[in-house]
Amino acid sequence: MVAIAYRSASYSHVGMVRQINEDACLELPRDGLWVVADGMGGHAAGDYVSSLIVDTLRGITPGSTLDIYVSALRSRLEEVNTAVRDETRYRGVSLMGSTVVLLAVREDQGICLWAGDSRLYRLRDGVLDSISRDHSYVQDLQDSGLLSEAQARVHPRANIVTRAIGVEDQLQLSIAALQILPGDSYLLCSDGLNKTAEDHEIRDVLCHADPYTVVRSLVHLGLTRGAPDNITAIVVKAS
Repeated sequence: MVAIAYRSASYSHVGMVRQINEDACLELPRDGLWVVADGMGGHAAGDYVSSLIVDTLRGITPGSTLDIYVSALRSRLEEVNTAVRDETRYRGVSLMGSTVVLLAVREDQGICLWAGDSRLYRLRDGVLDSISRDHSYVQDLQDSGLLSEAQARVHPRANIVTRAIGVEDQLQLSIAALQILPGDSYLLCSDGLNKTAEDHEIRDVLCHADPYTVVRSLVHLGLTRGAPDNITAIVVKAS
């Protein structure tokens, strides 16, 4: 285990079209936890679900090991999923849900958990990689070779996710283990960012040293493109 110091910043904006910000984020560098949730359901309270995710995970005490901590995070997300399913039935609405992506770290080890199309990127030695892989209709088409990345951006069903908190009775989370190196930069974001900014633009902004400057610049970039959706970004710098 190598000791790593982490600096982070977060920023969320309602965008230029939406009336309500259904995104929520959590930044707990002392606990080694960062979370972005993108609520779905509009006035059926997508903001309620994303906020419930963040508030629930905020209350978890970090375990003695990363594996114990991640197990607790996963368990609480499953509890949130059940609560949202119950609330959806109680309200008599068709959909209440939220995507989620989280990064949990301990020293130089990290774990990413996600459901939906909110993303975790890593910038290492000038190369930007997507750690998460979207659970979405258009990603499935891309994986099948039926759609290019450029076509996916403008596809009429680009907003349809195939996994999320509250969508199914059984929550399916994907997981990725990370070896973190000094100099790494990580970006957690809602799809309001990556659908308005190209990967090479995200890479160029992430190269800057100050996390606060990076998140402000990334969200501003989305706003200059019209920001039809809420935009949320968390940047984590490892040193």
